[in-house]
Amino acid sequence: MIINFLKFLQFEKRYSEHTLKAYREDLNQLLLFLESTFEINDLSKAEHSYLRSWVVDLMERSITPRSINRKIATLKSFYKFLLAREFITKNPASRLRPLKTDKPLPTFFREGEMTTLLDQIEYPDGFAGTRDKLLLEILYATGIRLSELIGIKDTDIDHHEQLVKVLGKRNKERIVPISDSIVKLINQYQQLRNRHLENCNTPYLLVTDSGDQIYPMMVYRIVKKYAGAVSTQDKKSPHVLRHTFATHLLNKGADLNAVKDLLGHTSLAATQVYTHNSLEKLKSTFDQAHPKA
Repeated sequence: MIINFLKFLQFEKRYSEHTLKAYREDLNQLLLFLESTFEINDLSKAEHSYLRSWVVDLMERSITPRSINRKIATLKSFYKFLLAREFITKNPASRLRPLKTDKPLPTFFREGEMTTLLDQIEYPDGFAGTRDKLLLEILYATGIRLSELIGIKDTDIDHHEQLVKVLGKRNKERIVPISDSIVKLINQYQQLRNRHLENCNTPYLLVTDSGDQIYPMMVYRIVKKYAGAVSTQDKKSPHVLRHTFATHLLNKGADLNAVKDLLGHTSLAATQVYTHNSLEKLKSTFDQAHPKA
């Protein structure tokens, strides 16, 4: 059943490998719990009280509410699938409720830090240094996800119209604008890359020193290396640059719906989390400037 469920998510829902792995681990953990606690080795035999007991066990082991809620979401999807396929006649997960969680504000870099990162730091001459700078420029200028960055191909760049096509979650394509300076940097990088790798046949824009497609850990290292030179905050990741992109746009008065489309969000609620940072800036400005503050 787990295999059928994961195939459904992969081929019909088009979930990412990362999501599939998380679902698989959640269901295997539940199965181990049912076997050890209730001597049940079939997930279709689970009752609501058994699932509730697993949630309580997770809480007692100090698993974070956010992680537990993700596991509850897995159960709801899995048992909804079993019900639709008539493996079960009653959904034991239907009455599970997510735990209350605090919603932390997205971490982002300050505008001055980004100016230093992109305009004042000296990057090594040649292919690798130019690639690293282009990687950071694209992440901040477009707000695209790590997986979307890695998947960009040369043919996805429209140099004349200054646009880049990205493949988002569930294979949804969207078009994101890029600036003239980014286009010029892409041209410079491509020339250096083609000279550095004479027989490079990869279709991807950003490649390793040996010409292979870049990979997630490499991007993390590049972001952490250069961001560490301008910021002391703990989080320094590609996703922080995505947060930074959205926060800075909204701070400058960008339309929320436009930012939603640029980020590739399906729901406006996912984008609204960035307005909290904008409100904090407004409050700070009010406190500093208003005579009655």
